[in-house]
Amino acid sequence: MRELVHIPGSSFQMGSNLLRDDERPVHRVWVDAFQLGASQVTNAEYAEFSRATGHDSAPFAHQPELAHPEQPVVGVSWIDATQYCLWLSERTGRRFRLPFEAEWECAARGGLEQALYPWGDEPPQSRAHYETRWRRGPEPVASQSPNAFGLFDISENVHEWCSDWYDRDAYAASPERNPRGPEAGTRRVSRGGSWRHRVKISRCAARSSLPPQFRYADYGLRIACDP
Repeated sequence: MRELVHIPGSSFQMGSNLLRDDERPVHRVWVDAFQLGASQVTNAEYAEFSRATGHDSAPFAHQPELAHPEQPVVGVSWIDATQYCLWLSERTGRRFRLPFEAEWECAARGGLEQALYPWGDEPPQSRAHYETRWRRGPEPVASQSPNAFGLFDISENVHEWCSDWYDRDAYAASPERNPRGPEAGTRRVSRGGSWRHRVKISRCAARSSLPPQFRYADYGLRIACDP
């Protein structure tokens, strides 16, 4: 299991008024302290889960460009991701889960209030070696520097599933403390950028979603845990 990073309880401005309607309105949210995986779950870690439980192997695990043990596992559905968290909980005696959307954004910002990206406002294309990265797949985890909270690859590499159901208008009625999203829906929230996108790194506020049973080659997960 990867190192867990302590994310302190904090208040932050969630969302953005710049681009998409589903990121509006910007609203202040308090998130209690929690722990988040320093890295995305890797192929090696997911393979251990599959061997131990008989759960399906990751569907792209045998494609050479996606199969390195230290690359993030891809092609896992939201259902697969929650099963992984359940297995890890049973194995360790701790309650592992997917992060909630507000937790993820708080962690990605790393204390930078309303910054566009985990490092600030400079565009992704300004990052070192941006044009030569992610040519055929995600990079091995923790290949680059972490954000201020010590999280690697947050907002890049693969989309990361979150616990919440997706609702484009959720922010209009979001509670101030520890929002958990709507009670039901048809799509689950995901956050972070994708090696397959034209712009490879997402803004901290950028939201995405997918039906929970879907398996795409740029969807993975990062585990969360209560302190």
